[in-house]
Amino acid sequence: MTAGYIGPWITSDSEVRQALLPNGRYVKARGHDGAAHQGDYWVEGTHIEYRDDSGNAYRGDFIDGVLHLGGKVMYARD
Repeated sequence: MTAGYIGPWITSDSEVRQALLPNGRYVKARGHDGAAHQGDYWVEGTHIEYRDDSGNAYRGDFIDGVLHLGGKVMYARD
């Protein structure tokens, strides 16, 4: 796992937010909802794989410091 990817990520409209936690877990929220999804993630190079706690899997890629995830573009937030 690459430590540079840990932390909060957000879409430009703030509609989707997620936190990549250092323990390999993530929490994702949409709109005004709190934790809408959570589960495990792992990073291989610039590729990220997710599996939420209900068993659904999805993936994305980090390109030039931006996370491309299922048609969404997310930016690291300090």
